[in-house]
Amino acid sequence: MGAYMKLTSFTDYSVRVLMYVGQKDGELASIREVSEAYGISSNHLMKVVHLLGKGGYLETIRGKNGGFRLGKDPAKINIGELIRFTEDDLSIVECMGCKDGRCALKEECRFSDVIEEALRAFLATTDRYTLKDLLKGKKTIKF
Repeated sequence: MGAYMKLTSFTDYSVRVLMYVGQKDGELASIREVSEAYGISSNHLMKVVHLLGKGGYLETIRGKNGGFRLGKDPAKINIGELIRFTEDDLSIVECMGCKDGRCALKEECRFSDVIEEALRAFLATTDRYTLKDLLKGKKTIKF
C-alpha cells in the first residue's frame, strides 16, 4: 500500500477544471462540458467554478453564450497557493494546532509536530509547480 495524503474532492476538481480549460487555449468551457469529460456532478462543479472565479483563477462569462476560461497565465497559477485557496483545513490529524485540550497526551506528544513538518514539506513541493507545469506540451495562452 502506497503512502498518500488525501486532499478534498473540491481541490481535486479545482485542479481538473483548471487543467481542462488550460488545454482549451482560451476558448470558453461550460460546466456541462467539464462534467461530462470527468464524470463529476454539475452541482459540485458550479461551486468549484464559482470559487475559482472569485479567486481570479477563472474568468466567468454569464449568459446564453457564456462559460469560463483561465483568468490568468498558467505560469502564474501556483499549485501550492491553489491548494491553500481551495482547502478549508489542512490539519491532517485532529490534534494539529489543538489548543483546547482535546489531546490526552498534551505536552508529551510530538506527533502533530512531525505531521506539521510533513505538511510544510508537501506544500513546499507543490509551491514549486504551476498550472503550466501540469500542462506540458501545451502552447502558452496570451493574457
